[in-house]
Amino acid sequence: MKKTLIAFVTLALLASCSKKETTGNVHITGNVKGLKKGTLYIQKIVDTALVAIDSIKIDGNSAFESNITLDSPQVLYLFLDRGVTNSLDNNILFFAEPGNINIQTNLDRYISDAKITGSKNHELYEQYSKINSRFTDENLSLVEPRFRALKRQDQKAVDSITKLQESNIKRKYLYATNFALNNKDYEVAPYIALAEIYDINLKFLDTIQKSMTPKVAKSFYGKKLTKYVSDLKKEQQTTPQTAE
Repeated sequence: MKKTLIAFVTLALLASCSKKETTGNVHITGNVKGLKKGTLYIQKIVDTALVAIDSIKIDGNSAFESNITLDSPQVLYLFLDRGVTNSLDNNILFFAEPGNINIQTNLDRYISDAKITGSKNHELYEQYSKINSRFTDENLSLVEPRFRALKRQDQKAVDSITKLQESNIKRKYLYATNFALNNKDYEVAPYIALAEIYDINLKFLDTIQKSMTPKVAKSFYGKKLTKYVSDLKKEQQTTPQTAE
């Protein structure tokens, strides 16, 4: 009888431990091909700093797994501590949401080769980023010509390039606004508003904020956008008007 009781208690403890290990509403799996030794950290931004919410030791097996809890979809980072280098290519951004998420990458091209599946918000964010990168590339392509025009004091060329840059920025902001409005059912909408176009005219942010579905409005980024828009409105109301 005593042995039976001990066996029962042992099984109960094992079941309890197993249950603890799988707690959380976000199940993250993946593989960093070529990684034999190191540490992976699941990070999130708290205030303005990256804070680790889980760590995974890699020792021989490059596959990894993590279970975390999120109240709503949120951007996280998979940071690789290589142990031997401070390479900048070590932090993968992914839009996590409740469910199963898989991250596949490799050691040599850790960020550029990363493939994230299982998150609709991340899928939408990748669609946005693909087009947004074109605006970034276009702006970069104008930097050198503008510098050369300034150097030779060609004001006409400087003005022309400046207009192209301003037009590019307007198109970038318009695209971000339309993308957020077209995807108001997902948490990626308020995130883009806060991360990409926070300094756009208030009326556009207000439109995005009002378009959010009740579910998105109650999310982490939805609440932040609502507060941000409210604070901007208060600031405008208290700012003295400039005399004509």
